[in-house]
Amino acid sequence: MSWGRSEALLSIAIISLAGIFLLAPLTQDLSYHQFAGQSTKAGIANFWNVVSNGPFLFVGLIGLFFCMRRVDLRARLSWSVFFLSVAFVAFGSSWYHLHPDNKTLVWDRLPMAVGFMGLFVALLCEYVDERAQKYLLLPCLALGAASVLVWGVYDDLRLYVWVQFFPLLTILILLLFYRSQYCQKNYIAGALGLYVLAKLLELADHQIYDLSGQMIAGHPVKHLVAAGGVALLYRMIKQRTQT
Repeated sequence: MSWGRSEALLSIAIISLAGIFLLAPLTQDLSYHQFAGQSTKAGIANFWNVVSNGPFLFVGLIGLFFCMRRVDLRARLSWSVFFLSVAFVAFGSSWYHLHPDNKTLVWDRLPMAVGFMGLFVALLCEYVDERAQKYLLLPCLALGAASVLVWGVYDDLRLYVWVQFFPLLTILILLLFYRSQYCQKNYIAGALGLYVLAKLLELADHQIYDLSGQMIAGHPVKHLVAAGGVALLYRMIKQRTQT
């Protein structure tokens, strides 16, 4: 491991974390809860936004079971945390969409933040230093959970934004400047691209609903696309153990 490259990542983390707190507190826009296509079907409110969480449960569980079986998997604990968190997203997001408000949104964001941290540490193990899991996993998971709790108590999204932003920035840096004998960059790049697409679909929720003749909104499609990104990461770790 090159200490200089590790120092560079640590410097980016510290600078970006300090920078986010130079901003004014970011509060949750309550219009976020006003999703398009809030229809009730089979007695389920916001039907499509709820049932479209199913793929998270599926891909999360198959990824978790795979990690449990493969004791030789590098960064196994971090990958297990990631897939377990994805499975819990299915429950948290479904609960939120049944009763969309700030209180239920906590249960949607909590497993997402923890999952981001699990993925972040897993990739650090595989690209930078295998000791990252030993020293960083628990602090990073605590930071992810704290980011949601801070928002829930103080309605300040700054730390949560950093928890989402910094791992994505790190993944981009790893793809561009680091090498790993374990990770295939095309899978990670694909997962990153699908995540960005999912965020765009989320932002265009109402526009997609109008363009589709009110048949489908952007948010449930976002769930499917994001689950597809997780499936790519599962395929990556499964494929490398077969070679």
